[in-house]
Amino acid sequence: MQGNGQHEAGRHENQREADRPGVEEEGRGGHLLRRLGLIQSTALNMSNMIGIGPFITIPLLMSAMGGPQAMLGWLIAVLIVIPDGMIWSELGAAMPASGGSYVYLKEGFGREAFGRMVAFLFIWQFILSGPLEIASGYIGFARYAGYIWNGMTHLDVIVVSAAIGIINIILLYRRIGSIGKITVSLWVGTLLTTAAVIVTGAFHFNSKLAFDFPPWAFRFSFGFFLGLGTATRIGVYDYLGYYDVCYIAEEVKSPRRVIPRSIIISVIAVAVIYLAINLSIIGVIPWREFVPASSRPGSDFVVSIFMERIYGARIARIFTAMVLWTAFGSVFALLLGYSRIPFAAAVDGNFFRIFARLHPTKNFPHVSLLVIGVLSIIGSLFSLGTVIDALVTTRILVQFMGQILAVSLLRQRAPGMARPYRIWLYPIPNLIALIGWIFVFATTDLSIILFGTGSLALGATVFLVWSRLSRRWPFERSAAVD
Repeated sequence: MQGNGQHEAGRHENQREADRPGVEEEGRGGHLLRRLGLIQSTALNMSNMIGIGPFITIPLLMSAMGGPQAMLGWLIAVLIVIPDGMIWSELGAAMPASGGSYVYLKEGFGREAFGRMVAFLFIWQFILSGPLEIASGYIGFARYAGYIWNGMTHLDVIVVSAAIGIINIILLYRRIGSIGKITVSLWVGTLLTTAAVIVTGAFHFNSKLAFDFPPWAFRFSFGFFLGLGTATRIGVYDYLGYYDVCYIAEEVKSPRRVIPRSIIISVIAVAVIYLAINLSIIGVIPWREFVPASSRPGSDFVVSIFMERIYGARIARIFTAMVLWTAFGSVFALLLGYSRIPFAAAVDGNFFRIFARLHPTKNFPHVSLLVIGVLSIIGSLFSLGTVIDALVTTRILVQFMGQILAVSLLRQRAPGMARPYRIWLYPIPNLIALIGWIFVFATTDLSIILFGTGSLALGATVFLVWSRLSRRWPFERSAAVD
């Protein structure tokens, strides 16, 4: 990579070149290779979004409100991620650089001033939330393995989670070109798995089971809205990943066109798929059989039980293997995208320089990949519910809400910036997303809120101390006087 100023100018030139048909970067001078097209980018997003999420969270979703009315939370999640996807699309198409939110927040808030702090806080919270999201996939994988491996102990779950984490790192320790092929292969497995659930559910759907609401289902109260917030948070978790392509934008061909298209396609396609999956499950298995999830052992692999009830144990085991394939596709996509975030920050000099290193022969950020991969394995030691609450809540204040403000600031400060994609009906989608994120955050358990705000306060303190010692913003003036 070049120095900061040269890198910025060179990056814009490379973006123009990359948008021309048939042109890609050669990788000279440490540049990442542009090898991922629309199909690979969409596959990356969808593999991340679908993954193990809907298969492990349906019992948690129904338990949040005690019945199928919890689907309201899933619908609210859709209303949040669609406008939020538009925000990601505008930022990603305008600034197609690896690092995603890190780049958007830094540029939106001012790269040499407040943007430095916001970008630093994003990396700070990402070190917590990124590995936790990957860890949730490892936990889900291990839980579904329990259907095949009868009598799994807690130690067995830990061992399986760690083993999958190690395999994931090994598969990603290679050139991006071959990774694109692996991503599409995993995506195909994901689509086949979800199609099997949807088709099976369609032929055996029982509307009386699916819409068996308890008498108090829609009795509005403070508890109702807290439960709705929990259901929405689980729904948001299921959707996380619609923006994954933004983290590896410098490895995407024609990013100004591919990035927004892959995001919009992914969100709409997965919204339809999720609706079909949820209705398929609760239309065959009475929700009371896996609610509350904490006291129902079968809730760990409810989709396997779904297939067993219709086709028998043998077919259910085969299908469980397909679910495991889907789960692995998700964590594969996550680790690929998230390993590029510390790399982008280090290239800019706002994170440890060692993370900026590319593999000498295979040209990928191997140090960042190894660190995020190891932290993800460690994160799989925690419970699934805690992992989901912590990772969603931690991201809201800086990443999601921060990007909403970043879009508005960029439109005011840089009206001439090239925006191949512009948010439809701006600023209405921004307001919808903002209200949604506030609702999700405010209805979270107080201990998780304190964890999220406390970690950010600690991060801000570390940033100020670091800036003071290095005599950078906001202490640069006093340094000049000295």
